[in-house]
Amino acid sequence: MSDDSSGRKNLRMPDDDQVFGVVTEHLGGNHVRVRCADGETRLGRIPGRMKYRTWINEDDVVILEPWDWQDEKGNIEWRYDEQDAEQLRREGHID
Repeated sequence: MSDDSSGRKNLRMPDDDQVFGVVTEHLGGNHVRVRCADGETRLGRIPGRMKYRTWINEDDVVILEPWDWQDEKGNIEWRYDEQDAEQLRREGHID
C-alpha cells in the first residue's frame, strides 16, 4: 500500500481499443449486458480465464474490449473491486 493519504492507487486503465463499462444484467452462462462509457450497450463475454476466478455481478465496473468484427459484443478484460470502482467514479472516468 502506498503512503499516499488519499489512498489513491494507480489503477489499470483501458487500452485504446477498450472501454470502461458497468454490468447491468447477468444473462446466464458467461454473458453479461454492459453499459459502456461510450454510450453503447454491449453483450460482454466472460472469458474462460476469468470465469471461475473472478465473479462478475450486476453494477460491477469492468473493462470491455469490443470485437473488431461485431462492435455490439466484446470480451470482459478486467473487473474492478468496489474501492477501485469508487476511485474511478471520483476521478470522473465513469458515472
